[in-house]
Amino acid sequence: MDGDNQTTVTEFLLLGLSGQSEQEDVLFGLFLGMYLVTIIGNLLIILAISRDSHLHTPMYFFLANLSCVDICFSSVTIPKMLVNHILGSKSISYVECMTQIYFFVTFPNMDGFLLCVMAYDRYVAICCPLHYTMIMKPKLCILLVVASWVITNLHALLHTLLMVQLTFCFNNTVHHFFCDPYAILKLSCSDTFINDLMVFTVGGLIFLTPFTCIILSYAYILSNVLKLPSAHGIRRALSTCGSHLTVVSLFYGAILGVYMRPSSSYSVQDTVATVIFTVVTPLVNPFIYSLRNQDMKGALRKLVIRRLILSRVQN
Repeated sequence: MDGDNQTTVTEFLLLGLSGQSEQEDVLFGLFLGMYLVTIIGNLLIILAISRDSHLHTPMYFFLANLSCVDICFSSVTIPKMLVNHILGSKSISYVECMTQIYFFVTFPNMDGFLLCVMAYDRYVAICCPLHYTMIMKPKLCILLVVASWVITNLHALLHTLLMVQLTFCFNNTVHHFFCDPYAILKLSCSDTFINDLMVFTVGGLIFLTPFTCIILSYAYILSNVLKLPSAHGIRRALSTCGSHLTVVSLFYGAILGVYMRPSSSYSVQDTVATVIFTVVTPLVNPFIYSLRNQDMKGALRKLVIRRLILSRVQN
């Protein structure tokens, strides 16, 4: 493309999920409600785990970190959409967009790695119960979380640095409610071959490594559980994995549906799967883990009762 037909893009226009103002008003209320529930639900899980000494175990340590990441993940995209709607604006600056892409890559990958270490924790608990406390020491748990943060941030930095090398022409309209990397790549008038290559190589490795570990962990768990003599023992062993498997299926199903293919094939219809990935998954995680976990139910009940007692004392 000739230089005369190129310009330096300083901002992008986020069209949102609907071009009609009436629908945008409905979506604003819906997203605001889901965002508040996501923040409150995940904060309650973090508070319940931190206040209940019975939940100071590796599994709940990882769950608290997952809730923290989910709060950050939903905060990457939704607040900007809400603010733009209130201000009657659709713009996002170039710097804000690249920053959004960086954190949009970081937090979902961190989710994947945390789901991976949680699967490993379940494997050790079910397959090696006598050695659980020796293997899952606090130092190992902290090391696994720190290593995950380092890997995901380096991966996000790589993709963001490649993105800022691209040239964007007159078209700065994004058919989405945030700066989705694939939607931004489609706007570039530069060759995006390197970007797509990194998605399939480095991105694929970052995606497949935890996913493969999760599959292997549950394959070993299933093989050991099936050897149990009673049906009650099988149900009890699998009950500790049900919540985790539900979250894994929802999370990786959405990723496979949208991001494991070339950016050129990305369409407006993929925004539905992206909404599930970016909004619905962080929203439902607290409910999945709390409603199907008796320990979490008990901890949340204690937290609420303690707050009610404190409020009555203060009054």
